[in-house]
Amino acid sequence: MDTTTSLETQIARWRDYVHRHRAIAPADVDEMEDHLRERVADLAATDLDDDEAFPVAVKRLGRLDSVSREFAREHSERLWKQLVLVPDATDGDGSATGRRELLVVLTLAVGAGVAVKLGATFWDETVLMRNVGLLVAPFLAGYLARKRRLTGPSLAALAAAFAGLGVVLNVYPFETSGSTVVLATVHAPVVLWALVGLAYVGGRWRSAHRRMDFVRFTGELGIYLVLIALGSGVLVGLTFGLLGLGGVDLEPTLERWLLPFGMPGALLVAAWLVEAKQEVVENIAPVLTRIFTPLTTVMLVVSFVVLASAGGLTTVDRELLILLDAVLILVLALLLYSISARDPLTRAGLFDGLQLALVTAALAVDAVALTAMLTRIAEFGASPNKIAALGLNLLLLVHLVRTGWLLVGFCRRRRGFGALEAWQTDYLPVYAAWAAVVVVAFPPVFGFA
Repeated sequence: MDTTTSLETQIARWRDYVHRHRAIAPADVDEMEDHLRERVADLAATDLDDDEAFPVAVKRLGRLDSVSREFAREHSERLWKQLVLVPDATDGDGSATGRRELLVVLTLAVGAGVAVKLGATFWDETVLMRNVGLLVAPFLAGYLARKRRLTGPSLAALAAAFAGLGVVLNVYPFETSGSTVVLATVHAPVVLWALVGLAYVGGRWRSAHRRMDFVRFTGELGIYLVLIALGSGVLVGLTFGLLGLGGVDLEPTLERWLLPFGMPGALLVAAWLVEAKQEVVENIAPVLTRIFTPLTTVMLVVSFVVLASAGGLTTVDRELLILLDAVLILVLALLLYSISARDPLTRAGLFDGLQLALVTAALAVDAVALTAMLTRIAEFGASPNKIAALGLNLLLLVHLVRTGWLLVGFCRRRRGFGALEAWQTDYLPVYAAWAAVVVVAFPPVFGFA
């Protein structure tokens, strides 16, 4: 059967289902169908044909509409089929395609491990830490670029960006004990992840949907990495314990081989799992965000009280400000993951009020932290670390203020959820741009000290 005809048949079946189960205006169904077709097109760019992409797209649309969610459940046999990572031989050449992709992933994982191993062999620990992300990220970006079938010019631009960052990190005459080398080491992964994101969106970086998909990809990748790390930790611990009873010490093997190959390999395998799953099973993001949002809000309120009662702002401990920045970044990640997992067409409820409380508490903490930073700069002068922290907190302030404003409008039902979602993906590149400034511009401006 022609795939186009098959897709149109399935969409027609979905439309009939929607009409049967709810009194809904035809214009609304048309708008939902547009969303459905757009998601099918996005999935088709990841090597899924229309027949495979349709049930996954319906599952994603299930976030937007309860009727589509019911449709997905009633046709779950098609959805569960997508969970098979290597298709059966009865699916034509599907088995060969699945094995080929697995081979590509394993080859890239080994390549990343070899790169890290060579770096550990020829570089000292400081240089290795500065370059470890650069040794691994191109392999992940290569996998995603292959999945998205990036064009030659796009691949060349991506490779040039990786190469340029490599030149900056290794040619700049950093002072070994200076601040700018630490800042470059810390901010380089942000730039690298932005480049990985460009590979993920497949050249469609202007698409808000694709950028939000990358947010989901990042969150799910983190979850898989944690699960793989926990499982690997248990396995390695048991192995060490058993062999230790026989007098065999595996610690040198762990340092020399398991870590250099295991960590990059876990990243590639986790990315493969996220891509293979394609959100067919229920996303655990709603559960995680509902647990951690109120807990994080309480932590922010406590942090605000600690800051407010610290006395003179110039006496606020530098380590405390660093920890607060880490907490604010955690809040940002939690906020993004919450928004990416929410049903956009669902009306504002209690959890949206909790998110507004989270943003308000984060704003209060950020405002006090900013005041402390400005006071310290006025009292003791500027430094690379202070300017970098000040810039990050200003970016967070703008992000949180606009997010809070849009959340207030949404909770009062004066704005749709789409504006809030679009703001997140529109603003994310600003963080990558600031990280690039810190890596590229700060060292020469501050004399590489």
